[in-house]
Amino acid sequence: MLSGMAVGFLLRKRRLRVVPHAVTLFIWLLLFFLGVEVGENPQVVGGIRKLGLEALWLAMGGIAGTILFSWLLWRWVNPKKGGQQ
Repeated sequence: MLSGMAVGFLLRKRRLRVVPHAVTLFIWLLLFFLGVEVGENPQVVGGIRKLGLEALWLAMGGIAGTILFSWLLWRWVNPKKGGQQ
């Protein structure tokens, strides 16, 4: 990472148009190989239902918490109107 930062610092005045495309390509490759690694692990594949349900609960809790605290913040910011427009 430090060597990449050093090269970027040295080449900062040049227009490197290929870099964003290369970064995107490498991210896609890393995600693909992560999927291959996960797919060949029998423990992960066997527990995919449990992982999915836990992810669903976490997502629903995050959404509910966001709605609740947004509503509370709105009531706190507009106390005279009671949150009504």
